[in-house]
This record gives sequence, C-alpha cells and structure tokens, in this order.
Amino acid sequence: MSKNLSELSGRKGLRENLFEELGIAATQTGTVTKDKAEVLANEFLYGKANVYGAITFYDFLRPENQGKRVYVCNGSSCLTAGTQDQLKEKLSGAFKEEEIGEMCCLGRCHENSSFHYNGKNYSGNDIQEIDAIKQGKPQEMDKYAVAHHGTAVLTCDFPGVDTFYKTLAKALGLPPDQLLGELKTSGLRGRGGAGFPIGFKIESCKNTPGNVKFIVCNADEGDPGAYSDRYLLEERPHAVLLGMIIAGYVAGAHTGVVYIRGEYPEAIEITQKAIDDIRAKGFIGENILGSGFTYDFKIIKAQGAYICGEETALLSSIEGQRPEVRVRPPYPTQHGLFNKPTVVNNVETLACIPWVVENGGAAFAAIGKGKSTGTKLVSLDGFFNRPGIYEVDMGTPLSIVANDLGGGFRSSVKAMHIGGPLGGLVPVDKINDLTVDFESFAQNGFLLGHASVVCLPTDYPIIKYIEHLFRFTAHESCGKCFPCRLGSIRGYEMVDKAMNSDYKMDRELFTDLITTMEIGSLCALGGGLPLPIRNALKYFDNELKEYFEN
Repeated sequence: MSKNLSELSGRKGLRENLFEELGIAATQTGTVTKDKAEVLANEFLYGKANVYGAITFYDFLRPENQGKRVYVCNGSSCLTAGTQDQLKEKLSGAFKEEEIGEMCCLGRCHENSSFHYNGKNYSGNDIQEIDAIKQGKPQEMDKYAVAHHGTAVLTCDFPGVDTFYKTLAKALGLPPDQLLGELKTSGLRGRGGAGFPIGFKIESCKNTPGNVKFIVCNADEGDPGAYSDRYLLEERPHAVLLGMIIAGYVAGAHTGVVYIRGEYPEAIEITQKAIDDIRAKGFIGENILGSGFTYDFKIIKAQGAYICGEETALLSSIEGQRPEVRVRPPYPTQHGLFNKPTVVNNVETLACIPWVVENGGAAFAAIGKGKSTGTKLVSLDGFFNRPGIYEVDMGTPLSIVANDLGGGFRSSVKAMHIGGPLGGLVPVDKINDLTVDFESFAQNGFLLGHASVVCLPTDYPIIKYIEHLFRFTAHESCGKCFPCRLGSIRGYEMVDKAMNSDYKMDRELFTDLITTMEIGSLCALGGGLPLPIRNALKYFDNELKEYFEN
C-alpha cells in the first residue's frame, strides 16, 4: 500500500473516483484500453504502472475478460452440486466458446446452475429459457426460504421507511457517547468472520482526530456458499443504511461507502434506490432532521476480487490501487480510506445496529450465548430440502439449523464446509456437537465465519475439494506475501500431481507448507486456508492416505 497513492486518490475523494472510472471504462469491451488507462493515470497523477497493476488484477477489468458475454459461476457450492458442466454445455449452444467466462460466486447457492448474463444473475431452471433471456425476457426476483428460530432481528417484517427511520430520530436525539455505550453493552461482534466487537472499532475511530472520517460497509461477500449479505442488501437495505448512519453519527463520520461486489448487480440497484428514497425523505443530506448532523452515501461497485473482502485490501481498491493487504498497525480506524480514520464492517454487523439502538444494548446482549450475543444469519445450500436464509439466536444447536430449519439433506452428504473457503470442514457426524456461535466452533477446531454452509456429497472426493481450495486461493491471492502467493501454488501443484500421477505427497512437507501459510501470511486468505485442510486430514484420513507416502 502506498500512502502517497492514497493521498493522490483522496484529492478528488469519492466525487471523482479512479476505481469507479476504471469500471466504467471497462463496461463496453470488458477491459480498459491502453489509451484510456493512460488518460486516467495522468488525470489522477497515479502513474501508468499503478493503473496497469490495478486493471490486470480484477476479474472484470483484466484483458482476459474482453469479449465475454456470459459467465458461469465457479463457486464451491455450484462445484460440489455438479451442475456447471451441464450448464456450460447448454450455454455453448447459445454463445460462442470465447464468449463464455467464469465468475465466483453469484450467491445463488440455494439452487446452483448459476450464470450471469447482461448484468443479471440467473440460476436453477433459468437456463432452460436462455433463448428468451437473450431476447430480453424480464428477470424474475430470486426466491428462497427465509425464516427465524428465536429472535427476529434481521428477518422481521419491514414496517415501511417512515416508521423504520423513527429510530434515526431517536439516535440523533442522544449523545454519541451514550449510543456508543449501548453498542459496547450489546457485545455486537463482526459477522464477517473475525468476530471483532464493533463498539471498539467505532470508539477507536471516534477518538482519532480528524475532520474527515468514513464508515465503509464491506459488502464484498465473496465466500462461496454465503448469500446472507445479498439477502440484506436486496430485502432489508434500510437496516444496513440506517446502521451506517448511526455508526457515522457516533464516530463523527459524514460519509458512508457501500462497497458491493460486482457479482451482485441486483443488490447494487436495490441499495441505490433505497439511498435515493431516504434522500428524498430527508433522512440523509445536510442537517438531518434538524440535528445539525450531515451524512451521505456513495456506492462503489467492485470488479471481481475475493481479497477485497479483507478490509485493508478493500480500502486500497476504493482508492484505485491494486488491492494488496496492508500491514497493521496502523489500523483503518487510524489510517483508512485516503489515510483518514475509517470504520470497516460487514453488512450483517451494521444491519444489527438499528435494533440495538431501538431496543437497547442489554436486550441484544440477552440474546445468544456467552460472548456470542445476538443472532446469526445462516446460508444453506441446495443440498438441503429447504435451502435458504435462516436467522437463529447465537448458541442454537447446529442440528436444529440442519434438520429442523433446513429439513435435512436431500441426498447423502459427508461433510459441510461452514464459514466460507477459510472456514472449517465439518463432518456430518459432528452436527450434534456444535452450536451456532463463535466459541463452540473455535473449541471444536472449526470457524463460524459467515455461517455459510456448502455441502460435500458422499461421492465427492475430498482430495478434489482440497485442490479446489488451493486453486481458489492461488487465483485470489493479492500476491503481497510469499506464504500465500507461493504456498497456494505449491499446494495446488502437489495435490494435482498426486491426483493425476503415481506421485505421493510427503506428509511432513505438506504439513510444513500449510503451517508456513498459517503463521506467515499477512491476512486470513493464506492464513485461513490451512484450517479446512487440517480438518480434512484429521477426519478423512482414510480417504486421503492413498495420496501420501507411508
């Protein structure tokens, strides 16, 4: 990360944003032309090499994307469901081979057969109508089960904009310190995976001097199998927006940035409309509700990079830089977007804030279990009889989620990958041992993370899934640290060679490799990948031992 580049990008701030300009420039052809790249480099004083580095990193900007018209989802859920080869075959009848690309993940994990065409996502039986879709058939709203077990914090009925934003009037009538106290009392922790208390982040930003501060919503939900953030942005966007406004009021920030992954086009449209609606009603802008507080939003459309789910890489991305992970300290709450104090939190975390303000921090803390307070959204994939989004009180037995809410498995499953590609690989016989909370998963050697569930059917080889995880990490690595950049490639090479030849992996060498990634990587991409691999080695050794020496 270059502090100088951050300052240069900050000259124009969010009004004229380099990253946004790169996305616009790539809209027509799928990449940014050399001439346009030079124009933007000169305009933002960035230098050609820096702009070129950004263009060639992102999936939707890089030259290899040029000429693509339709994209097939290559996420873990679609992979294990086995739907994508047949999908590609059907698409090849409607498009030329060179017009078909790949995306990861489209968030259609509840029914798979996912693809993206002309700025929209499709899944399930949509492929049967590909000719009509090409001719302009209107897209139907995606449908999946939504329910709760316990307290409905995020899945309750939406009462309408005017009624919902009465909580804003309540918040603006209270001192920021009092609201901060409620957030700290609530025990609300980050729902994106790290589980860091939001109250401490906001307090750190609040206490850092500066006239310009930002609240950034990390809506780059790249974990294959997770679509809870998509649910909130499409079905409950006002919970997210109001949470950001209140966070801004407490921290002393006047701008909210919603960084939404490009694979979620519908979420971008719906969230922008929600912003327009509350601006028209006076809930954002200058002197909101006569309080003297000013706040507004900016949506940034991401361009395809899993690493941007890491908060510092996300900030570099907004600045138009290559999204490399930053060394900490300093932390974003001290030096964040454009080197200004910044709070970065994920969608679900911010969406909980209005409930805390309306009902009190103690009421939120009373829900859940131990240090895992409140509720958690869980995403169930298409291997369940009732796939969908389920909100459960923290501490709810995983068996209730899988068997009662999800209706059990529709076919034989041997493992569940919970919490994204860096989460734990949970054998099905551990379902009765786990509860949905941070502590239970950690104590059993897993990770709750996003609480997304990707199932591995009984006939799906574990070694093939390990290869997929290494390949995914290699493709998505920002490349800044050696353990992740090189370790993922070496891991993929070893596993691929063992699968396709007589080569046997040395178990000690393999273990040293993932240990080096675990302790030496700058962020959770390289550092988190070893967890599911260690789980696989522990619980599925009988299946894997043929690929190792001795």
